[in-house]
Amino acid sequence: MSALFGPAGNAEAFYEAGFKSTHQAPAWLHSLGLTAYEYQCGRGVRLSEAAAEQIRLAAAEHGIAVSLHAPYFISLASKEPEKRDNSVRYILDSAQAVLRLGGDRIVVHPGGLGGLSREDATALACETLHKAQQILDREGFGTVHICPETMGKINQLGTFEEILTMCAVDERFLPCVDFGHLNSRTHGEVNSREAFAALLDRMQEALGEERARVFHAHFSKIEYTAGGEKRHLTFADTQYGPDPAPLMELIAQRALAPVIICESDGTQAHDAVTMHTLYKVAKGD
Repeated sequence: MSALFGPAGNAEAFYEAGFKSTHQAPAWLHSLGLTAYEYQCGRGVRLSEAAAEQIRLAAAEHGIAVSLHAPYFISLASKEPEKRDNSVRYILDSAQAVLRLGGDRIVVHPGGLGGLSREDATALACETLHKAQQILDREGFGTVHICPETMGKINQLGTFEEILTMCAVDERFLPCVDFGHLNSRTHGEVNSREAFAALLDRMQEALGEERARVFHAHFSKIEYTAGGEKRHLTFADTQYGPDPAPLMELIAQRALAPVIICESDGTQAHDAVTMHTLYKVAKGD
């Protein structure tokens, strides 16, 4: 089993090549040698059954593993019960949508701290995720993996350790490790072989070998300020990191098989190809 690579949403080159509809993306990604695609529902789950079926069939035909990014406005630790209940509903909607797409992973932003301490916010987020998983099981969506994501702004919930704590709620949860976010919130400290190795080691220690082998990942170079993440960049940037090469080498050498989604600004497909190439070279393919 190998690592899978693909973009978040449709890159500028997809439209420049004359394509207009997302159901055409799997064939195009396959032509680039890519094997994954993350459908974007950041602004809400608005996917018709007919459109989902078109994408599902195309993804199955071309060997593209589909995941889905849940709405950005999820707030797992809000002090307001109504907002937490809405967040559970957004997770439920996302799970239903990803199953229609033929996938089984949804990426979830934890949201803000809600005026709580980091410890209390993490505990409340864990309660919300537990409730969400109970409802997914009740509704027959228990095969979906909720993937809480590490966040890039310092005042957001979602440090690496907080995400590991959330993933301890249920053994089906997988961490979405956004290496660009972690580099941003640490002001450049997650940008070396040693830093990447430490994260991979800690993930295995906390979650076990299997989840640390098949984790979900986001990767992009990101500009940051004192508060953390500012904006996503492309791999052409030379000022900010992180550099993907050391991580691709580690993933190949350790025989890990994550899904790695590139979130570069507009060049996400071809930057995903760059990561795939680095990975193949490290494997000796």
